[in-house]
Amino acid sequence: MSGFLAVFKRELKGYFATPVAYVFLVIFLFFSGYIPFKQGFFENRQLDMRLFFVNMPLLFIFIVPSVSMRLWAEERKSGSIELLLSLPITVKQAVLGKFLAAWLFLVIALLLTLPFPLTLAWLGDPDGGLIFAGYVSAALMAGGFLAIGSFFSAVSRNQVISFILAVVACSVLVFAGMPTTMNFLSSFLPNGLVNAISQLSFLQHFDSMQKGLIRFSDLAYFVILIIGWIAACGYILEERKAN
Repeated sequence: MSGFLAVFKRELKGYFATPVAYVFLVIFLFFSGYIPFKQGFFENRQLDMRLFFVNMPLLFIFIVPSVSMRLWAEERKSGSIELLLSLPITVKQAVLGKFLAAWLFLVIALLLTLPFPLTLAWLGDPDGGLIFAGYVSAALMAGGFLAIGSFFSAVSRNQVISFILAVVACSVLVFAGMPTTMNFLSSFLPNGLVNAISQLSFLQHFDSMQKGLIRFSDLAYFVILIIGWIAACGYILEERKAN
């Protein structure tokens, strides 16, 4: 436990020790606010954050891998991974410490957007439960993207390659649930298989949650996805440590 906390604190403190984290936060806050307003946030005259959350998957495809790409690739490139894995901590503690610190950093970035719902509350009476469900689903989706990015960061020592691989994998899991993709697949695949592919998509589970419908199946999807990719990341690092 002490090893996990040491890695967690070191990683979280590292985000705010350099200007990179602040640049990331500014970029995230700019685009998370700019895109909804460009799509007619005020013109809709509705006190909800639908336009804010509906664009979050596409924004996360690029934002989250930019956070995850350095998790292990940087350690491998600098050679500090050998020192880290030689310390009296397990690989599982190191993987969880780094992952949860990065996830908390992304949640902090999400929380910095709270002025949006506070502005809505000042203007009228928005549905607080719907907004809360939207933030929960966005945080879970960020965790899923981050788990995928952690795996690819462990696979390659090149941060750019890790970033590209994570973007491609996250894009596949997002676009698989889009109506245009499902319509295309249904032209040559059986409906059962198309539905199965769409259920693997982030979009299917994120959409229902950000609309206020929090189902056990959606929560289980994100938990299994995160555990699966983190376990794969740990396996890669265990193999590297053994070699």
